[in-house]
Amino acid sequence: MIVTLIVVCEVGFWVLLAAGLGARYVLRMPRLGAGLLLCEPLLEVLLLVVSAIDLKNGADPSWRHGLAAVYIGYTVGHGHRTVKWLDGHAAHRFGGAPPPAKPPRYGMARARHEGAIWLGTLIAGSVASALLLAAVWYVGDAGDTSRLEASIAGVWRAVGIHGLIALSYSVWPKKAPEAPEAPAPEAPQGTPEKTSAVAARDPEHVPDLAVRGPRQDEEQV
Repeated sequence: MIVTLIVVCEVGFWVLLAAGLGARYVLRMPRLGAGLLLCEPLLEVLLLVVSAIDLKNGADPSWRHGLAAVYIGYTVGHGHRTVKWLDGHAAHRFGGAPPPAKPPRYGMARARHEGAIWLGTLIAGSVASALLLAAVWYVGDAGDTSRLEASIAGVWRAVGIHGLIALSYSVWPKKAPEAPEAPAPEAPQGTPEKTSAVAARDPEHVPDLAVRGPRQDEEQV
């Protein structure tokens, strides 16, 4: 039953997401679209409650029971970013909006971007751990909670690995490719150097002011 419910919730997440965006941009009903998008976390909550009840009734624990808490943690930590990314593309495709801006790729701007994503992972891990601890407390001595406790350790292992990857962008920032050097501009026609050279070869090109002075002096003499 848990496996079936996980599949239903996973399919339902994307169905609600598509329906919410469709109602918002295709049907021009933003309130209905927002309501459908807000229903997505309810699927994960339902999955977690059913998982805890299943363990309470003596079911054999497995990784599937902890997966519901991970889903909810992801929704809290990264759900808004995922919905915003899809919403931007839907607005561009159906609403005539400009294409969404791409994330930075180089330098410390990329490091800050990766750090913000890791912060979402940290929030997701905290929420998932809190829900798993609540499930452990609810089950108590009535069932085996070892897999739920193991899920907590796995969550923080993933948070740590993601943190190291995000930190690497700060320690070794990715450099932008060097732009090719622009060719040197050609000298314009009629530069002073060329003018003086031409004047030296051809006296007729000497300006009038240069020869007017001596002629006036001869006339006065």
